[in-house]
Order: sequence, then C-alpha cells, then structure tokens
Amino acid sequence: MIRLEEVWRIYRVGESEVQALKGVSLEIRRGEHLSLMGPSGSGKSTLMHILGCLDRPTRGRYLFEGRDVGTLSDEERSLLRQREIGFVFQFFHLLPRLDALGNVELPMLFAGIPRGERRRRAREALDAVGLSDRLDHRPDQLSGGQRQRVAIARAVVMEPSLLLADEPTGNLDRSSAGEVMELLEALNRAGRTLVVVTHDPEVASRAPRVVRMSDGELLEEEG
Repeated sequence: MIRLEEVWRIYRVGESEVQALKGVSLEIRRGEHLSLMGPSGSGKSTLMHILGCLDRPTRGRYLFEGRDVGTLSDEERSLLRQREIGFVFQFFHLLPRLDALGNVELPMLFAGIPRGERRRRAREALDAVGLSDRLDHRPDQLSGGQRQRVAIARAVVMEPSLLLADEPTGNLDRSSAGEVMELLEALNRAGRTLVVVTHDPEVASRAPRVVRMSDGELLEEEG
C-alpha cells in the first residue's frame, strides 16, 4: 500500500539545515498495524506528516497504492488526504463551539456531502465508538477518552483506507488509553491500515510490527 524510497526531509533554520529524516525506506502493507516508536525529535512525527500528505519529502519517493505522491498537484494531494487518510492526534483538535455530531460532520462538510447524509453518517460513526448518548455534547462536556473517541469517529467517517494516529493516548489515563487502543485495533481488524506513532513502549508493543526511529533514521524492526 505504502512505499517510501530513500526519503529525506531537510528544513532550513536561518542559515542552518535540520535533517529531520535521513534516507528513510519503508513498506507498509494494506491492512497492517504498525507502531512507529522513538523519543521526541526522532523524526517519527515528520514521517507521519509525509505519510499523511501534510508535508513533502525534500528528496526521495513516496508511493501510495502505486501512485507517486510527489507528482501530484496540491489539489490531488488534498483529495487523496480527504478520501483515503484519517488522522487522530494527541490533542484531539475538536472545535470547542461544535457538539460531537458537528465535529464529526466537518470532513463531510468540506467534501460537499449533503446535510442529511452528513447527519446520518456522523450518528453512525459516533454510535460505533460508543457515544450515541453524547451527540449534543461539546468537547468541554466530555472526558479526555470521550473526546478522543469523537476524534476517531471524525477520522473514519469518510471511510479512509489508512488511519494515522499520532500519540493517540498521550493525554489519557491508562484506562482510557486502553479503550482508545482497543477501538483503533478494532478498526484495523475491519480492514483499515493503522500506523500508530508513539513513544510509549506499552502502546507500541500492541502492534504486530514495531519500527524504531532515532535521529531521523530507522534503526530496527520487530515483528
């Protein structure tokens, strides 16, 4: 499904260069559950941004389902993100003025899906994550675990083939973290490719395959 070939990401900071990724090559199969593990500054979030088409490599190739992402226009990359990639972040990124239903509707609103269908699909997505009784609750009326479940519902409501989770348990207590990981793993078992970026060994060990990073490079794999 995904193939990275000698991917580098270099940033200019004043007159200096920061090499965030250094010749990363990686393959991820469709339906796989992979953990990307490393300390802060290891390059794992930069790699996730490239996988999610939120950033471009400085050099090297990124192939998604055989398509060279580097050759796509900005509009084509945006459509790829919208249709094929779902994101779950550590800080939820929910809009505080919207209730749970409104937050889950957002990707469909941007995609031009009619209001009636948006409502139906958002309700179904929230029901699937166990929040059918919290549809009209705003983020400040929800626990951390519930907010992350809203974020997961929003991430999958467009039925993406790839789910990218960046430190999805970083702001949760251990019990809520376990519930969120069980939910993500259920989505993986249903056929979605799941990549979890984490620095937590317990979270990483739940994946059949663990890839470790340090200083912008892949160090080793398990599984």
